[in-house]
Amino acid sequence: MMDFDDFGGPVSKKPLSQAEKAAAVLLAMGKGVAGKLLKFFTQSELQTIIAAAQTLREIPPDELLQLVNEFEDLFTEGAGLMDNARAIESILEEGLTPEEVDGLLGRRTAFQAYETSIWDRLQDADPAFVGRFMLKEHPQTIAYILSMLPSSFGAKLLMQLPDAQRADIMNRTVNMKDVSPKAAQIIENRVIELIHLIEAERNSNGSNKVAELMNELEKPQVDNLLTSLETISKESVNKVRPKIFLFDDLLAMPQRSRVMLLNDIAGDILTMALRGASAEIKEAVLSAISPRQRRMIESDLGSNAAINPREVAIARRAVAQEAIRLANAGQIQLKEAAPAGEAPAAA
Repeated sequence: MMDFDDFGGPVSKKPLSQAEKAAAVLLAMGKGVAGKLLKFFTQSELQTIIAAAQTLREIPPDELLQLVNEFEDLFTEGAGLMDNARAIESILEEGLTPEEVDGLLGRRTAFQAYETSIWDRLQDADPAFVGRFMLKEHPQTIAYILSMLPSSFGAKLLMQLPDAQRADIMNRTVNMKDVSPKAAQIIENRVIELIHLIEAERNSNGSNKVAELMNELEKPQVDNLLTSLETISKESVNKVRPKIFLFDDLLAMPQRSRVMLLNDIAGDILTMALRGASAEIKEAVLSAISPRQRRMIESDLGSNAAINPREVAIARRAVAQEAIRLANAGQIQLKEAAPAGEAPAAA
Protein backbone atom coordinates (compact mmCIF):
# COMPACT_ATOMS: atom_id res chain seq x y z
CA MET A 1 0.00 0.00 0.00
CA MET A 2 1.33 3.41 -0.92
CA ASP A 3 1.71 5.87 1.95
CA PHE A 4 0.85 9.36 0.77
CA ASP A 5 1.98 10.88 4.05
CA ASP A 6 5.59 9.83 3.39
CA PHE A 7 5.64 11.61 0.05
CA GLY A 8 6.14 15.32 0.65
CA GLY A 9 8.44 18.27 0.21
CA PRO A 10 8.31 21.88 -0.92
CA VAL A 11 7.23 22.66 -4.49
CA SER A 12 6.81 25.90 -6.37
CA LYS A 13 3.55 27.70 -7.02
CA LYS A 14 0.47 26.44 -5.25
CA PRO A 15 1.48 23.45 -3.09
CA LEU A 16 0.15 20.13 -4.30
CA SER A 17 -1.57 17.69 -1.99
CA GLN A 18 -0.09 14.25 -1.50
CA ALA A 19 -2.76 12.71 -3.77
CA GLU A 20 -2.04 15.32 -6.46
CA LYS A 21 1.67 14.53 -6.32
CA ALA A 22 0.96 10.80 -6.69
CA ALA A 23 -1.38 11.48 -9.62
CA ALA A 24 1.22 13.71 -11.29
CA VAL A 25 3.96 11.10 -11.12
CA LEU A 26 1.65 8.35 -12.38
CA LEU A 27 0.65 10.51 -15.32
CA ALA A 28 4.28 11.17 -16.12
CA MET A 29 5.15 7.47 -16.11
CA GLY A 30 2.78 6.60 -18.93
CA LYS A 31 0.25 3.79 -19.16
CA GLY A 32 2.58 0.81 -19.27
CA VAL A 33 4.51 1.44 -16.07
CA ALA A 34 1.76 3.26 -14.18
CA GLY A 35 -0.75 0.50 -14.94
CA LYS A 36 1.48 -2.05 -13.24
CA LEU A 37 1.70 0.10 -10.12
CA LEU A 38 -2.05 0.31 -9.62
CA LYS A 39 -2.24 -3.04 -7.84
CA PHE A 40 -0.21 -1.56 -4.97
CA PHE A 41 -2.93 0.99 -4.17
CA THR A 42 -6.09 0.35 -2.18
CA GLN A 43 -9.49 1.09 -3.69
CA SER A 44 -9.83 4.19 -1.52
CA GLU A 45 -6.39 5.49 -2.57
CA LEU A 46 -7.18 4.96 -6.26
CA GLN A 47 -10.40 6.93 -5.94
CA THR A 48 -8.52 9.74 -4.21
CA ILE A 49 -5.88 9.82 -6.97
CA ILE A 50 -8.54 9.83 -9.70
CA ALA A 51 -10.30 12.79 -8.09
CA ALA A 52 -6.97 14.63 -7.74
CA ALA A 53 -5.98 13.94 -11.37
CA GLN A 54 -9.23 15.29 -12.74
CA THR A 55 -8.64 18.70 -11.17
CA LEU A 56 -4.85 18.74 -11.36
CA ARG A 57 -3.37 22.03 -12.50
CA GLU A 58 -0.78 22.17 -15.26
CA ILE A 59 2.63 21.18 -13.94
CA PRO A 60 5.69 22.61 -15.71
CA PRO A 61 8.72 20.37 -16.31
CA ASP A 62 10.88 21.84 -13.54
CA GLU A 63 8.21 21.29 -10.92
CA LEU A 64 7.55 17.78 -12.18
CA LEU A 65 11.25 17.03 -11.91
CA GLN A 66 11.20 18.10 -8.30
CA LEU A 67 8.29 15.73 -7.68
CA VAL A 68 10.07 12.89 -9.42
CA ASN A 69 13.16 13.42 -7.29
CA GLU A 70 10.99 12.84 -4.27
CA PHE A 71 10.31 9.40 -5.67
CA GLU A 72 13.92 8.27 -5.22
CA ASP A 73 15.15 9.96 -8.42
CA LEU A 74 13.37 7.42 -10.65
CA PHE A 75 13.08 10.10 -13.34
CA THR A 76 15.62 12.70 -14.41
CA GLU A 77 13.32 14.91 -16.45
CA GLY A 78 9.62 15.50 -16.90
CA ALA A 79 7.09 17.24 -19.04
CA GLY A 80 4.11 19.47 -18.48
CA LEU A 81 0.94 17.55 -17.65
CA MET A 82 -2.41 18.35 -19.28
CA ASP A 83 -5.64 16.54 -20.14
CA ASN A 84 -5.26 14.75 -16.84
CA ALA A 85 -8.76 13.26 -16.63
CA ARG A 86 -8.38 11.34 -19.88
CA ALA A 87 -4.79 10.35 -19.08
CA ILE A 88 -5.63 8.87 -15.67
CA GLU A 89 -8.52 6.95 -17.25
CA SER A 90 -6.13 5.55 -19.83
CA ILE A 91 -3.75 4.43 -17.09
CA LEU A 92 -6.58 2.74 -15.22
CA GLU A 93 -7.61 0.86 -18.36
CA GLU A 94 -4.05 -0.44 -18.68
CA GLY A 95 -3.94 -1.99 -15.22
CA LEU A 96 -7.55 -2.82 -14.30
CA THR A 97 -10.53 -4.67 -15.75
CA PRO A 98 -13.28 -2.67 -17.50
CA GLU A 99 -15.64 -3.38 -14.58
CA GLU A 100 -13.11 -2.04 -12.06
CA VAL A 101 -12.50 1.08 -14.16
CA ASP A 102 -16.23 1.74 -14.46
CA GLY A 103 -16.66 1.31 -10.72
CA LEU A 104 -13.79 3.67 -9.85
CA LEU A 105 -14.92 6.36 -12.28
CA GLY A 106 -18.54 6.10 -11.18
CA ARG A 107 -19.72 5.21 -14.67
CA ARG A 108 -21.32 1.94 -13.64
CA THR A 109 -23.41 3.55 -10.93
CA ALA A 110 -24.69 6.19 -13.32
CA PHE A 111 -25.43 3.61 -15.99
CA GLN A 112 -27.31 1.38 -13.59
CA ALA A 113 -29.35 4.32 -12.32
CA TYR A 114 -30.30 5.10 -15.90
CA GLU A 115 -31.15 1.48 -16.67
CA THR A 116 -33.29 0.86 -13.60
CA SER A 117 -36.74 2.09 -14.55
CA ILE A 118 -39.74 2.28 -12.24
CA TRP A 119 -40.98 -0.98 -13.78
CA ASP A 120 -37.75 -2.79 -12.89
CA ARG A 121 -37.93 -1.45 -9.34
CA LEU A 122 -41.53 -2.60 -8.99
CA GLN A 123 -40.75 -6.24 -9.74
CA ASP A 124 -38.93 -6.64 -6.40
CA ALA A 125 -42.19 -6.06 -4.53
CA ASP A 126 -44.67 -8.58 -3.14
CA PRO A 127 -47.17 -9.35 -5.98
CA ALA A 128 -50.02 -9.54 -3.47
CA PHE A 129 -49.21 -6.05 -2.15
CA VAL A 130 -49.05 -4.61 -5.67
CA GLY A 131 -52.23 -6.47 -6.64
CA ARG A 132 -54.20 -4.89 -3.81
CA PHE A 133 -52.96 -1.47 -4.85
CA MET A 134 -53.85 -2.02 -8.51
CA LEU A 135 -57.39 -3.11 -7.76
CA LYS A 136 -58.08 0.52 -6.84
CA GLU A 137 -57.21 1.57 -10.39
CA HIS A 138 -59.24 1.61 -13.62
CA PRO A 139 -58.94 -1.64 -15.66
CA GLN A 140 -57.28 0.26 -18.51
CA THR A 141 -54.66 1.57 -16.10
CA ILE A 142 -54.03 -1.96 -14.85
CA ALA A 143 -53.68 -3.15 -18.45
CA TYR A 144 -51.08 -0.46 -19.18
CA ILE A 145 -49.09 -1.34 -16.06
CA LEU A 146 -49.11 -5.03 -17.00
CA SER A 147 -47.89 -4.16 -20.50
CA MET A 148 -44.89 -2.32 -19.04
CA LEU A 149 -43.81 -4.82 -16.38
CA PRO A 150 -41.18 -7.54 -16.89
CA SER A 151 -43.03 -10.68 -17.98
CA SER A 152 -42.08 -12.80 -14.96
CA PHE A 153 -43.47 -10.30 -12.47
CA GLY A 154 -46.44 -9.40 -14.70
CA ALA A 155 -47.53 -13.04 -14.71
CA LYS A 156 -47.45 -13.19 -10.89
CA LEU A 157 -49.38 -9.96 -10.69
CA LEU A 158 -52.01 -11.15 -13.17
CA MET A 159 -52.81 -14.10 -10.91
CA GLN A 160 -53.49 -11.69 -8.03
CA LEU A 161 -56.43 -10.18 -9.91
CA PRO A 162 -59.98 -11.49 -9.39
CA ASP A 163 -61.15 -14.08 -11.93
CA ALA A 164 -64.01 -11.81 -12.94
CA GLN A 165 -61.63 -9.02 -14.00
CA ARG A 166 -58.69 -11.05 -15.30
CA ALA A 167 -60.06 -11.79 -18.79
CA ASP A 168 -61.14 -8.18 -19.34
CA ILE A 169 -57.75 -6.82 -18.32
CA MET A 170 -55.93 -9.36 -20.50
CA ASN A 171 -58.11 -8.32 -23.44
CA ARG A 172 -57.35 -4.65 -22.80
CA THR A 173 -53.62 -5.43 -22.64
CA VAL A 174 -53.72 -7.38 -25.90
CA ASN A 175 -55.48 -4.52 -27.68
CA MET A 176 -53.50 -1.75 -26.03
CA LYS A 177 -53.01 1.21 -28.37
CA ASP A 178 -50.50 4.00 -28.09
CA VAL A 179 -50.93 5.81 -24.79
CA SER A 180 -50.59 9.58 -24.83
CA PRO A 181 -47.51 10.90 -23.03
CA LYS A 182 -49.73 12.80 -20.60
CA ALA A 183 -51.73 9.68 -19.64
CA ALA A 184 -48.56 7.62 -19.37
CA GLN A 185 -47.04 10.19 -17.03
CA ILE A 186 -50.12 10.16 -14.78
CA ILE A 187 -49.98 6.37 -14.51
CA GLU A 188 -46.24 6.36 -13.89
CA ASN A 189 -46.70 8.91 -11.12
CA ARG A 190 -49.13 6.49 -9.46
CA VAL A 191 -46.58 3.70 -9.80
CA ILE A 192 -43.95 5.93 -8.20
CA GLU A 193 -46.34 6.48 -5.28
CA LEU A 194 -46.67 2.72 -4.98
CA ILE A 195 -42.87 2.30 -4.98
CA HIS A 196 -42.59 4.84 -2.19
CA LEU A 197 -45.16 2.89 -0.17
CA ILE A 198 -43.25 -0.33 -0.74
CA GLU A 199 -39.93 1.24 0.24
CA ALA A 200 -41.44 2.84 3.33
CA GLU A 201 -42.76 -0.53 4.44
CA ARG A 202 -39.46 -2.25 3.58
CA ASN A 203 -37.50 0.32 5.57
CA SER A 204 -39.75 0.12 8.60
CA ASN A 205 -37.03 -0.84 11.06
CA GLY A 206 -39.39 -0.93 14.01
CA SER A 207 -41.70 -3.63 12.67
CA ASN A 208 -38.73 -5.58 11.32
CA LYS A 209 -37.05 -5.56 14.71
CA VAL A 210 -40.18 -6.65 16.57
CA ALA A 211 -40.73 -9.45 14.04
CA GLU A 212 -37.10 -10.56 14.47
CA LEU A 213 -37.60 -10.70 18.22
CA MET A 214 -40.82 -12.70 17.92
CA ASN A 215 -39.22 -15.10 15.45
CA GLU A 216 -36.93 -16.15 18.32
CA LEU A 217 -39.89 -17.21 20.47
CA GLU A 218 -42.29 -20.15 20.57
CA LYS A 219 -45.74 -19.87 18.99
CA PRO A 220 -47.73 -19.57 22.28
CA GLN A 221 -45.48 -16.72 23.37
CA VAL A 222 -45.87 -14.98 20.00
CA ASP A 223 -49.65 -15.38 20.07
CA ASN A 224 -49.80 -13.82 23.53
CA LEU A 225 -47.62 -10.89 22.50
CA LEU A 226 -49.65 -10.22 19.35
CA THR A 227 -52.88 -10.36 21.35
CA SER A 228 -51.47 -7.84 23.82
CA LEU A 229 -50.24 -5.58 21.01
CA GLU A 230 -53.62 -5.71 19.29
CA THR A 231 -55.30 -4.21 22.35
CA ILE A 232 -53.10 -1.15 21.80
CA SER A 233 -52.81 -0.92 18.00
CA LYS A 234 -54.28 -3.20 15.34
CA GLU A 235 -52.25 -1.28 12.77
CA SER A 236 -49.00 -2.28 14.47
CA VAL A 237 -50.11 -5.92 14.52
CA ASN A 238 -50.84 -5.76 10.78
CA LYS A 239 -47.33 -4.46 10.15
CA VAL A 240 -45.61 -7.07 12.27
CA ARG A 241 -47.68 -10.21 11.64
CA PRO A 242 -46.68 -10.79 7.96
CA LYS A 243 -42.99 -10.72 8.95
CA ILE A 244 -43.33 -13.43 11.58
CA PHE A 245 -42.52 -17.00 10.61
CA LEU A 246 -42.24 -19.80 13.14
CA PHE A 247 -41.61 -23.52 12.82
CA ASP A 248 -45.34 -24.27 13.14
CA ASP A 249 -45.99 -22.00 10.15
CA LEU A 250 -44.57 -24.73 7.91
CA LEU A 251 -48.18 -25.96 7.82
CA ALA A 252 -49.18 -22.86 5.86
CA MET A 253 -46.27 -23.08 3.42
CA PRO A 254 -46.98 -24.31 -0.13
CA GLN A 255 -45.83 -27.91 -0.56
CA ARG A 256 -43.36 -27.03 -3.31
CA SER A 257 -41.69 -24.40 -1.11
CA ARG A 258 -41.68 -26.79 1.83
CA VAL A 259 -39.86 -29.42 -0.27
CA MET A 260 -37.24 -26.87 -1.41
CA LEU A 261 -36.65 -25.73 2.16
CA LEU A 262 -36.54 -29.05 3.99
CA ASN A 263 -34.33 -30.87 1.51
CA ASP A 264 -31.59 -28.37 2.36
CA ILE A 265 -31.91 -28.88 6.13
CA ALA A 266 -29.65 -31.43 7.80
CA GLY A 267 -31.41 -34.56 9.05
CA ASP A 268 -30.24 -34.16 12.65
CA ILE A 269 -31.72 -30.65 12.79
CA LEU A 270 -35.05 -31.85 11.38
CA THR A 271 -35.12 -34.76 13.82
CA MET A 272 -34.52 -32.47 16.78
CA ALA A 273 -37.08 -29.92 15.52
CA LEU A 274 -39.75 -32.62 15.26
CA ARG A 275 -39.29 -33.94 18.78
CA GLY A 276 -42.46 -33.19 20.70
CA ALA A 277 -44.17 -31.72 17.60
CA SER A 278 -47.79 -32.43 16.73
CA ALA A 279 -48.67 -35.28 14.39
CA GLU A 280 -49.82 -32.70 11.83
CA ILE A 281 -46.52 -30.82 11.69
CA LYS A 282 -44.58 -34.10 11.66
CA GLU A 283 -46.49 -35.30 8.62
CA ALA A 284 -46.10 -31.95 6.86
CA VAL A 285 -42.33 -32.15 7.28
CA LEU A 286 -41.87 -35.86 6.60
CA SER A 287 -44.01 -35.75 3.45
CA ALA A 288 -41.70 -33.07 2.01
CA ILE A 289 -38.43 -34.99 2.28
CA SER A 290 -37.02 -38.04 0.52
CA PRO A 291 -38.33 -41.50 1.51
CA ARG A 292 -34.87 -42.54 2.69
CA GLN A 293 -34.46 -39.50 4.92
CA ARG A 294 -38.00 -39.94 6.20
CA ARG A 295 -37.28 -43.53 7.31
CA MET A 296 -34.13 -42.42 9.11
CA ILE A 297 -35.88 -39.57 10.94
CA GLU A 298 -38.88 -41.72 11.86
CA SER A 299 -36.49 -44.32 13.28
CA ASP A 300 -34.73 -41.68 15.37
CA LEU A 301 -38.03 -40.25 16.58
CA GLY A 302 -39.17 -43.74 17.58
CA SER A 303 -36.36 -44.04 20.07
CA ASN A 304 -36.89 -43.05 23.68
CA ALA A 305 -34.27 -40.32 23.61
CA ALA A 306 -34.78 -37.60 26.18
CA ILE A 307 -36.14 -34.32 24.85
CA ASN A 308 -34.04 -31.24 25.57
CA PRO A 309 -36.42 -28.27 25.17
CA ARG A 310 -33.58 -25.84 24.53
CA GLU A 311 -32.09 -27.93 21.73
CA VAL A 312 -35.55 -28.43 20.20
CA ALA A 313 -36.15 -24.66 20.24
CA ILE A 314 -32.76 -23.99 18.61
CA ALA A 315 -33.44 -26.54 15.85
CA ARG A 316 -36.89 -25.11 15.13
CA ARG A 317 -35.50 -21.59 14.97
CA ALA A 318 -32.81 -22.78 12.55
CA VAL A 319 -35.49 -24.16 10.19
CA ALA A 320 -37.60 -21.01 10.47
CA GLN A 321 -34.65 -18.68 9.89
CA GLU A 322 -33.61 -20.62 6.79
CA ALA A 323 -37.17 -20.33 5.49
CA ILE A 324 -37.09 -16.56 6.02
CA ARG A 325 -33.72 -16.32 4.25
CA LEU A 326 -34.93 -18.25 1.21
CA ALA A 327 -38.17 -16.26 1.11
CA ASN A 328 -36.26 -12.96 1.19
CA ALA A 329 -34.18 -14.26 -1.72
CA GLY A 330 -37.37 -14.98 -3.65
CA GLN A 331 -36.74 -18.74 -3.77
CA ILE A 332 -39.76 -19.91 -1.77
CA GLN A 333 -43.10 -18.66 -0.47
CA LEU A 334 -43.80 -18.69 3.24
CA LYS A 335 -47.57 -18.88 2.83
CA GLU A 336 -50.07 -19.78 0.15
CA ALA A 337 -51.12 -16.68 -1.78
CA ALA A 338 -54.48 -15.37 -0.64
CA PRO A 339 -57.29 -15.70 -3.24
CA ALA A 340 -57.48 -12.64 -5.46
CA GLY A 341 -59.44 -9.85 -3.89
CA GLU A 342 -59.12 -11.25 -0.36
CA ALA A 343 -56.84 -10.08 2.41
CA PRO A 344 -54.09 -12.49 3.48
CA ALA A 345 -55.01 -14.82 6.33
CA ALA A 346 -53.77 -13.85 9.76
CA ALA A 347 -50.75 -15.70 11.06
